[in-house]
Amino acid sequence: MWPDRDYDHPQLVRHERFTARPITIDDAIRNYAAVMASRPALWEMFGAVWRWPAEDLTLAVNIVHEAWHQRETDLRRAFYYTLVDPSENYEIGCLYIDRAVKAGADADVTYWVRTDEPGEELEPVVDAWARRWLTEDWPFERVRWPGRDVSWTEWSALPSALVPR
Repeated sequence: MWPDRDYDHPQLVRHERFTARPITIDDAIRNYAAVMASRPALWEMFGAVWRWPAEDLTLAVNIVHEAWHQRETDLRRAFYYTLVDPSENYEIGCLYIDRAVKAGADADVTYWVRTDEPGEELEPVVDAWARRWLTEDWPFERVRWPGRDVSWTEWSALPSALVPR
């Protein structure tokens, strides 16, 4: 089940190691720094499917991406979260909750954690938290984790789902 437009999605989730909150355009500079610090790993994770992040990604293009993520969340078409350190000085990664476009799930959830020092060794912490959070605090019956529990190749081969907008 995908939440309707009146769904009151979580606005702030505090963990001892990070804070999660919906992405806004104001996150663009911090996000750009995190993305570019981790670009090779992110390209390896997402590049074949998303063609992101491009080697020539600019801050201007990233600002547009962040604005789009904010708008999609505002419209409840998707839910995009930034993960920042508890003091909110730097971004450690992002979590994306998308309506499944492939059959067999309500939502496809992806996330990434920066690979340089500020995010190092947080991936298993974020993974455990995200799986628990999506199970306990969201209305989804079935969450799929492409790129993690199902390979992108397997995900790509799944039949399409009808996605009403």
